[in-house]
Amino acid sequence: MNIEEFGNVMPLRGLPAGLSIPRNNSHREDGDDIEPAGLSIPRNSSHREDGDIRLEPYVGLEFDSAEGAQEFYNIYATRNGFRIRIGQLYRSRVDGSVISRKYVCSKEGFQTNTRTGCPAYIRVQKDDSGMWMLANVNKEHNHDLELPGEINPPRIQRKSLPAPRSSVGVSARTGISSVEEDSPSGTIDRKRFKREEVQEETSVVVRGEPYKGLEFNSALEAYKYYHIYAASVGFKVRIGQLFRSKKDGSVTSRRFVCSKEGHQHPSRVGCSAFLRIQRQASGRWVVDRLDMEHNHSMDCPVDASGTFTLPKGFREELGNGFEHTDLVEANGSFSPVGRGRRSNIGSDWYHVLIEYFQSRQAEDTGFFYAVEADNGKCMSVFWADGRSRFACSQFGDAIVLDTTYRRGSFSVPLACFVGVNHHKQPVLLGCALIADDSEQSFTWVFKAWLRAMSGRHPLSITADQDKIIQQSIAEVFPGTHHRFSTCQKMEENLGALFSINDEFKYEYQTCILQSQTANEFDLSWNVLLSKYNLKENGWLKEMYLMRKSWVPLYIRGTFFAGIHVDGMKPFFGNILTSQTPLNEFILRYEKGLEQRQEEEKKEDFSSFNLQPVLHTKDPIEEQCRRLYTISMFKVFQKELLECYGYAGIKLNVEGAISRYLVQKCGNGEESKTVAFNASNLNISCSCKMFEFEGILCRHALKVFQIVNIRELPSRYILHRWTKNAKYGILRDVDSGGSYQDYKPLMLWSLREEARNYIEAGATSIERFKVAFEIMHEGRRNLSWQN
Repeated sequence: MNIEEFGNVMPLRGLPAGLSIPRNNSHREDGDDIEPAGLSIPRNSSHREDGDIRLEPYVGLEFDSAEGAQEFYNIYATRNGFRIRIGQLYRSRVDGSVISRKYVCSKEGFQTNTRTGCPAYIRVQKDDSGMWMLANVNKEHNHDLELPGEINPPRIQRKSLPAPRSSVGVSARTGISSVEEDSPSGTIDRKRFKREEVQEETSVVVRGEPYKGLEFNSALEAYKYYHIYAASVGFKVRIGQLFRSKKDGSVTSRRFVCSKEGHQHPSRVGCSAFLRIQRQASGRWVVDRLDMEHNHSMDCPVDASGTFTLPKGFREELGNGFEHTDLVEANGSFSPVGRGRRSNIGSDWYHVLIEYFQSRQAEDTGFFYAVEADNGKCMSVFWADGRSRFACSQFGDAIVLDTTYRRGSFSVPLACFVGVNHHKQPVLLGCALIADDSEQSFTWVFKAWLRAMSGRHPLSITADQDKIIQQSIAEVFPGTHHRFSTCQKMEENLGALFSINDEFKYEYQTCILQSQTANEFDLSWNVLLSKYNLKENGWLKEMYLMRKSWVPLYIRGTFFAGIHVDGMKPFFGNILTSQTPLNEFILRYEKGLEQRQEEEKKEDFSSFNLQPVLHTKDPIEEQCRRLYTISMFKVFQKELLECYGYAGIKLNVEGAISRYLVQKCGNGEESKTVAFNASNLNISCSCKMFEFEGILCRHALKVFQIVNIRELPSRYILHRWTKNAKYGILRDVDSGGSYQDYKPLMLWSLREEARNYIEAGATSIERFKVAFEIMHEGRRNLSWQN
């Protein structure tokens, strides 16, 4: 596109093709430029006698296409002294078409040192008529603008714009076709770009920018497409992870990454850009994940559609062999090799970690570690110290598998098993480095964790929704309730709808969070899908079938220790992440552990030495203050105080069981049903708070007040939430497990107590004498035991 003037005024004849501007009602004098087809002058623009207009972006400005909006913003940016980049796009969940686009200042974000997080942008949205309307705009920049003369006029590449074939001149070097069209004024000279289809054996049809849902006939076609796209943008591609079927070993998913992904080489900067394809039942391949953000500057764009050559050996593999081979980069090309798992863990990590594990085992006899071997190669690694194994005996009923590393680029695939202790703090239950994103790796890690924890299965586990993790959990923990961490998937699949339709977001969340019965949920779900024409949405169909793993209605009857659906914040915080280099990993790991242990000690001290204030004269409050830790007592106390604002009405009596309707005073809509058994003092509420969190709810407490229960039955005060939770390790030893199972935990527990005892006894001569005498007496007592 030729732009004749970049000053404070943008000439009318230089307006981007496809821009539709509301007409000015003022009279046009003879001699003014005739408006090009599809253009008219905005009402709030100043009209000059030479035919030029001053045009600023404003909400309501219309364009014939998204490309027209991009060209307009480019011109505006050039004359104001900044550059732009293409930002987010949003697609329809119905047909996958683009319905909204965002164009941002080039200094938006913080991925490179040159970016300042500039908030300037425009967002255009497609309406029902097919026009694109400017929906949002921010003109404020947080950096100095350049002089208009310092910025070269931007060159906009448009994708597949229609052009008469007779007027196309094809460049043999670039493969870009240009079209010259005359406007009514005879002064417009703009180029339209179209990628050619090249010969079938060496290239693919270019489909513009990648997006989720883009389909290919084969994985090779997808790789060639991404290779050509990357070259046109200014980066190179490497082949990343692949995932195989456990049944027949065939490749089910492939990942292509930016060449600067990872940190294994000085030239790599941990770039997170990637594209992942998944094989469908039909045999086609679909893009199911991608990240288009780079954290480095781009090279000069080139056209690679005519230069892509099939690596030697692939010509015979096109039909079937590619799906059963791995690609290895060598001398700038890719060669097929036989099947075999590749580890994402650097080879130098194994030596360092095993050496560390052996040194820890010499200090801590409860330390457990295991290394997976596959055809003589080291793969996944799992470890848990004695403290983690001991903690699991008390707090391993509800666990979270934190695999945050899978959501972006990583140097180390660190996964953490995390539970909740008696202070509602995160407690580490084991760590793993996962070699690859396969069912085989996750199954091995889960089995290693189970061996370390003496075969004790958790009641619940919160983990990613991926099918490989679902299948591994089902195999290793068959009776465990697997709950999905849904927010990420929901944002990926419904983020576009949420961003442009607040009503849909509200109705969706109401359906998910407020449904009280299965029938109520089904009705709300079907109404939602019908109203927004989502009945054919594949992701929502799949989520409905798996509703028992994420909808609160189906989850609240299982004990999750009150863990939120999104899990918890990373156990190690920012101290240890998936980007931590090897030379810092162990130091940071131990520092993170030490910090968490100090936090737990502070809470232990507070619970044993401080008394929370009582707010009622109810003896139940005093009972719970005596037993619960401070953190858990505050949770209980809130429920107790809230129950005074509720009223209970007896609905019916069946034998010893009475049913009550408990509702908030002044708000009849907020009500629950409570069943009370007078013969054994059992109580249950429809809100399922006790089943989910292990603390009695306000509704049950209100019924206890009505029937004059002055002390809670012991079964409603879970030992795991009490001050003495850590000291109840063997209280139910007869219910299962052998001496050999418990021995490492007993050793760790006694050693930990002995260490504290020694520290206290060595502070003075007098204390030493007392401590020694007590220890000597204790040893004599032990010798008399059978």
